Amino acid sequence: MMKSKWLLGAAFIGLSAAGLNGCNATEKTEGESVSTSEFKLQYEKFTLDNGLEVILSVDKSDPIVAVTTVIHSGSNREKPGRTGFAHFFEHMAFNDSENVPRGWNRKAIPEWGGQRNGGTWSDGTIYYEVVPKDAFDKILWIDSDRLGYMINTVTQAALDREKQVVKNEKRERVDNAAYGYTGEVIRKNLYPEGHPYSWTVIGSLPDLQAATLSDLKEFYADNYGPNNATLSIVGDIDLAETKQKVKQWFGEIPRGKDVEPLPPMPVILNTEKRFYFEDNFAKLPELRLTFPTVESTHKDETALMILGQILAGSKNSALFRQIVERDKLAPSVGAYNNSMEIAGEFVFRIRAKAGVDLDAVYESLQTALATFEANGVDAKDLQRIKAEQETILYNRVATVLGKGRQLAQGNEFAGNPAYVETEAKMIQEVTAEDIQSVYIKYIKNRPSIMTSFVPKGQVDLALEESERARVWIEEVTEGKANEEVSSGEIGEFEKTLTKFDRSEPPFGDLPLIQMPQIWQAEMNNGMKLFGIENDETPLVNFDVTFSGGSWGEAPSKSGALALLTRLMNEGTKTKTAAELEQSIGLLGSGIDVSSGREESRITVTTLARNFEPTLKLVEEMILQPRFEAEEFERVKSATLTALKGREGNSRAIAGQVFNQLIYSESHPMGRPLSGSQASVAALTLDDMKAAHAALLSSQITVHIAGDIAPIAAQTALAPFAEKLSNGVIGYKKEDIPDQVNEGKVFFIDVPGSKQSVITIGKLSVATTHPEANKLDFTNEKLGGGISGDFGQVLRIEKGYTYGASSGVPGGTVAQPWRARTSVRANATKASLEIMRDMIRDYGPSFDESDAEIVKQKVVKAKTRAFESLGAKLGTLRVISKYNKSNRYVEEEQEELLAMPVQEFKNMAEKYLDESKMTYLIVGDKATQFSPVQTFAAESGKGDVVELDIFGDIVEN
Repeated sequence: MMKSKWLLGAAFIGLSAAGLNGCNATEKTEGESVSTSEFKLQYEKFTLDNGLEVILSVDKSDPIVAVTTVIHSGSNREKPGRTGFAHFFEHMAFNDSENVPRGWNRKAIPEWGGQRNGGTWSDGTIYYEVVPKDAFDKILWIDSDRLGYMINTVTQAALDREKQVVKNEKRERVDNAAYGYTGEVIRKNLYPEGHPYSWTVIGSLPDLQAATLSDLKEFYADNYGPNNATLSIVGDIDLAETKQKVKQWFGEIPRGKDVEPLPPMPVILNTEKRFYFEDNFAKLPELRLTFPTVESTHKDETALMILGQILAGSKNSALFRQIVERDKLAPSVGAYNNSMEIAGEFVFRIRAKAGVDLDAVYESLQTALATFEANGVDAKDLQRIKAEQETILYNRVATVLGKGRQLAQGNEFAGNPAYVETEAKMIQEVTAEDIQSVYIKYIKNRPSIMTSFVPKGQVDLALEESERARVWIEEVTEGKANEEVSSGEIGEFEKTLTKFDRSEPPFGDLPLIQMPQIWQAEMNNGMKLFGIENDETPLVNFDVTFSGGSWGEAPSKSGALALLTRLMNEGTKTKTAAELEQSIGLLGSGIDVSSGREESRITVTTLARNFEPTLKLVEEMILQPRFEAEEFERVKSATLTALKGREGNSRAIAGQVFNQLIYSESHPMGRPLSGSQASVAALTLDDMKAAHAALLSSQITVHIAGDIAPIAAQTALAPFAEKLSNGVIGYKKEDIPDQVNEGKVFFIDVPGSKQSVITIGKLSVATTHPEANKLDFTNEKLGGGISGDFGQVLRIEKGYTYGASSGVPGGTVAQPWRARTSVRANATKASLEIMRDMIRDYGPSFDESDAEIVKQKVVKAKTRAFESLGAKLGTLRVISKYNKSNRYVEEEQEELLAMPVQEFKNMAEKYLDESKMTYLIVGDKATQFSPVQTFAAESGKGDVVELDIFGDIVEN
């Protein structure tokens, strides 16, 4: 997995912070949020004799522990011709080591109830796990063995297999994705040849294919010493005991080579460079301008970050007002600064509407920048941005994992575990003059790299005087799954002698799993409240949920509710979109209106002290939406543009068409949630008003989690409830149609696809069905993430895919069980055969050991189920929607533990009958249709039916 920046910041919103000092707010004016005067992360740091720096922080709010290892080595430590090594090594490091059996890193940790993953970016690599506290010693065993004792175990077969996995990741994220090559084009032309940022993090496929064992061992020796790493441990730990354990497990790892820090290497562009690229998957033209800026921790970094938000981060910004509102060239705009360890980039990114000439977009951008230069920084916007940072700050450390990552990365890259505190202070100190200064210094009249990515055959939309960008593109071939790989035999090696016994440690005491205390209330109008009080951070998350979803729409009005909820985000009767956005931001809050098939909701994050003024804004958004023609047309246009963009996304195509095959196009569950181009284009403002009236007539429930007492919440919500009717559901749910596509195979052509998206499934049961839990439990071993059989075989054993999983979504009507994966194109037939056989054999082969694995995995994973406010909110939603008890998690665990192996078999036989499965493949017809036909014939499934991207039959 790849990441782009070492301090991940606001990207981790939603990630519990015991060990975090609460802060007293300073005086503030009514309706505004003011940054806290004090914010402190509590931690203890020490260094082992081998140079490993260790950060410990106690958080006993949940019986879990997060362990994070950061290696100060990313793609900037690679050599030309050996690009992608840092990311590739991250993958290799999840395999076996001298004392940890093969596959345990990926398979055992989820089975212990944990989560694990890693990431690589330009400057570093991170590995992390969150586990129930009883598995803490086992994680120290695995992580220390990975850091110090894995390289001797690497075999040629394992190397070859992992090459295929990484190449599949590149195909999925880059080669088979719209605008996927943009980063390669920019880096190759912004940075001089040989600069550590002149190649992408994932590197090139030829470089990966050429990688040798000696290359891998050299990279490990050069970069993976403990003296080039930070270890953070956050959670339910004892400090003295944990120090001793860390010294035992990590202390004997030999010190590595001294890794010299890279000095800043900012680049200077002397001339503007323009490039265009015909994108096989893009349906919309996109323009990016990239300017060289500064490295992270540079004094100008914070001002550049805020400059991006000022220029394009709100509806009051110069770019939004000019490009989106006045010139109507794009549905949205973006600008951001990305400062990495040794250099930085400031980017303008504008994905235009279909058919828009990017020269017009560029001209509009220049007009917007001239407006900014003339008007300067809006004081209210700057105030809003600073106010929002307090909520962002708390969210960044709101879980043990989020806090652990901040501590480890701050220590490794800024020399300060609590660098997040410094960041917060710097943001509050930025002035309008600072922002204008960096604009003049790095953007105004400065040359940039300009990239025009346009749909295939639409070169005329690219910027004038652009040169064709050159990228290496893999050729799609027909035939068998060549490059056949496997893990091979376990390598022979001489085990490193250590004083400390590195055998697998036992589990600790099993942590008790207990649901948080849940309170319920009912308002005078019948509106129900479900809440969990939690004071770990001074935040409140809540939602207002309406029972009316898209299910109630007439076919001709498909997408009306989705469009209405977007419109409700765009202002109120008394506030324009920009004014509403500013009012929300000044409170440090976030409000979003969204719709689903069975409900719609307004979801809110706010500082606890600003709960009531934020609720006032929510009330205004619900009762007084801005039904003005100009706003409506802009939002509708943006929706149509988004629908057009999805036409190039193979996974989005597969998701929608599969629903259509299961439910039929005439059924609400088979229609696109956001509607079609035709249905949305026909919607009117009157349709919005009708949809709004229906929404207000539905049943309303409020879920609330955070730092607010039940009585305070009820008191604040009482006036709000009085203004809502809390009606009844105004539509009857339609029956599920007969399954007419059972046992059939369908194919959708997306020419040039480097991967095939495979979906296999059939209708099963609703969440309210008596056997729904048992089906979920039964599925866990087959498709429950990377430790499931699909992931273990298709990725770990075969190297055909980056990931594969299966499951049943939640819903009050029957839902499909489906298995999904994206495999390299020439492994399509082989993957279909493997998945077919695994589904067929799953029930008959399921045994007692499988049942025990499922029980341990599911039960222990629940220790992480209630940690964040978002997770608590999700728990409340399940209780209210499906009429579950306040201790439903414990009840489901009891149900699982009492489930005999024969019942697992019965569930598989009843709901996972392969002969009744519908198969859908989205891929390159020229090379893959014939192999799929062969698969269908050999499987007795008849002729393959070809569909277009909208699910209509293609007449041949």
